[in-house]
Amino acid sequence: MSAHDRHVGAATLKRLRLARGWSLANTARAIIGKAAELGQPLDLSVASVQRSVARWESSKAPILPGERYQLLLGHLYARGADGQTSLGSGSDFGEFLDALAHLGESERRLDELRTLLVRTATDGGGGLLALLGPSTQLALSTALADPARLDEGLLEAMGLAVRDVNGQVGSVPFVRVQLLLAPIVESCRRLLGATVPDPLLPGLQAVAAQAYTLAGRAAFETRDDEASRALYAEATAAASGIGAPWQRAVVHMSHALVTLYSTPGIEAAQRLVDAAVRDARAGESVTVRARAHALQAEIAARAGAERHAQAALALAWYDMDVDRGGDPAPSSFSPAHLRGFEGVTALYVGNPSQAHEYFARSAEALQAPRERVQRAIVATDQALARIRLDEPQAAAELLHGCIDAASVTGGRVASIRLRRARTDLRPWRREDWFADLDDHLIDSLGA
Repeated sequence: MSAHDRHVGAATLKRLRLARGWSLANTARAIIGKAAELGQPLDLSVASVQRSVARWESSKAPILPGERYQLLLGHLYARGADGQTSLGSGSDFGEFLDALAHLGESERRLDELRTLLVRTATDGGGGLLALLGPSTQLALSTALADPARLDEGLLEAMGLAVRDVNGQVGSVPFVRVQLLLAPIVESCRRLLGATVPDPLLPGLQAVAAQAYTLAGRAAFETRDDEASRALYAEATAAASGIGAPWQRAVVHMSHALVTLYSTPGIEAAQRLVDAAVRDARAGESVTVRARAHALQAEIAARAGAERHAQAALALAWYDMDVDRGGDPAPSSFSPAHLRGFEGVTALYVGNPSQAHEYFARSAEALQAPRERVQRAIVATDQALARIRLDEPQAAAELLHGCIDAASVTGGRVASIRLRRARTDLRPWRREDWFADLDDHLIDSLGA
């Protein structure tokens, strides 16, 4: 960080403090009080903490608050004068994170801090409104009262909030994702059922499609298949009006994956995948097209159609290798994800050694918090490959980590695959390591 950046961070912290009418001593008392409230009392005097506050705001040589102070300040600035939690753009908390970034804090640590506060918001019964800044909350309330006053700024803020919730997948359980999404899902329904300015309708439909798709997945993960199907139907209808086929392809792919695990057979999922491929080929996102071809390969492999599966994988890699500059969804699928699909294909067509190699490479690359669910799925499939390679104990060791990941996120697909792996390990059920795995599975997932 440059000296200019550090001074911007220090000035932002000072401005936030003064906007609340706090002196340095008041801020120190607030920090000490919050620490006691959180059960983490500071064994420091007001004068000592006050000196730390002054150093953070120094105009000459500002320093970055330590992690403990960052958490305490985050809690203080997450709650407004009205007692409501606000974590979105334009909120005090959002500006506080910007200040820490200017003072040199890493993006990883900022993400962790944000996730901790999101957990707090959902623990307290808060929802997505906590992820909207105060001005956006007011604009949304105004638009719901008078849909004609919907504007592009509000749609952009709503879209950012949905993407923010999507970014929490893997860091918070899916039941919390549902809680965060509920207000915006209902807001989209009300706005789509009203008369909004015609030029804004495609943008509203795009936000709604994203919100409904994520909500549909969350409903599936929490085992509410009826609600999931209804939300995917709404998502498909919304995406159909946008005029961008790749966005409907995204809905179809998500729907296909949950259908694969909630409906007997693969026919229903295959129809959705075929529809996704058609839309992806007609759309402008090469990345979405790669993902659609990868999913097509998995479905073909499950059906025993090896040549079809390999052809689809070749198309997926061709898409991934194309220049994706200007792609509207460049981060939605990566080579690490594609290797996972290669592994599934190899597993189903009878090449467990090759499948294990693909899974290992994929799991190693999927390290971001957002990828935790996918990494658990891939690692569970890697264990299945080890079983087929006659390495059952090594498979069990790998599955312990998968159980921990699945219990944190509440991911249904990972749980289904874990139970399948347990079934495949039954020939070794008299081994002590099998009993340990069984106990872990029952303690963490209840079965």
